[in-house]
Amino acid sequence: MSVNKNFWKEKNVLITGAAGFVGSNLSKNLSKNGARVVGLIQSKKKESLLFYEKIDEKINLVFGDITDRTLLKKILIKYNIEICFHLAAQVEVGFARQDPFGTWETNVRGTYSLLDTIRENKKNIKSIIIASSDKAYGEHGIKKMPYQENYNLKPLFPYDTSKACADMIAKSYASKLFNLPIVISRFSNIYGPGQLNFTALIPDAITACLKNKVLKMRGDGESMRDFIHIDDIVDIYKILSEKLYTSPAKYSGEIFNAGTNSPKKIKDVVKTIYLHKKKLQKYKAVVRGIKKNKSIGEISIQFMDYKKLYKHFKWKPKKNFEKSLPSLFKWYANYLKKTS
Repeated sequence: MSVNKNFWKEKNVLITGAAGFVGSNLSKNLSKNGARVVGLIQSKKKESLLFYEKIDEKINLVFGDITDRTLLKKILIKYNIEICFHLAAQVEVGFARQDPFGTWETNVRGTYSLLDTIRENKKNIKSIIIASSDKAYGEHGIKKMPYQENYNLKPLFPYDTSKACADMIAKSYASKLFNLPIVISRFSNIYGPGQLNFTALIPDAITACLKNKVLKMRGDGESMRDFIHIDDIVDIYKILSEKLYTSPAKYSGEIFNAGTNSPKKIKDVVKTIYLHKKKLQKYKAVVRGIKKNKSIGEISIQFMDYKKLYKHFKWKPKKNFEKSLPSLFKWYANYLKKTS
């Protein structure tokens, strides 16, 4: 299914977490399609695509906290919000281990603050997309992979539990009790141009390679992950939101997974990146520096397919990781040149 660009013309859209990687790309795309985008962000980040590419100049930017219900009410009323993408979150797994309270405060309290404010001011709301994560499923083991939407949530670690809790809260607001039009999206690891969180594997590895440095890997490199391109994610969000807007009875309360069904070992992803620039010796140095013990607080294997998305919308990923590397290296090389 192709994306209907015309649908977005003059739609009033709220994107929480608009300064994040996904939020910035979604803001950029929707504003180009004629949507009136309101972006809620906590502060002006130096390392954000939203400001790097001056996307902030094309949307209505509001500074504030996702738990501030008074502010959320003002936004909903002032901008006559019809569609909401809830992307605001503390997304770093490592940080969640250091500050579980702060992670739960943002990811859990932030979600119910937003949804309850919408419940009380839902006159114009037609579509709410909740950005969850594959980590909400927890550890299921390789024989149960890829994750399926009907799996029980078995989170154990702080970030994982925060996303699972937010999902359960969203399901409650989508129930017949409150009847909010909500779809929950659970995606695998997202990558692509403009990802400026350098604790994430792919931008960290690419910039290390460009600087001719040895990447310091977290863990033993044996964990398996699935990686999906940001362009595919933006397309999925637009399709889900439009379908929920036009057919709420059919889609509200549904969960959709998205991955490529192609898991890769972390060390193999790093190897592919270094060998793209023919830096075998640097990669060997990376391997020599790998810790022998697995990281505590991380799931060993995670990946997803897109069967349900294909069944409903004939959607499948368009981007391939290996084929995306030339454009990724070009983007990050330009970024480093401009910001050095």
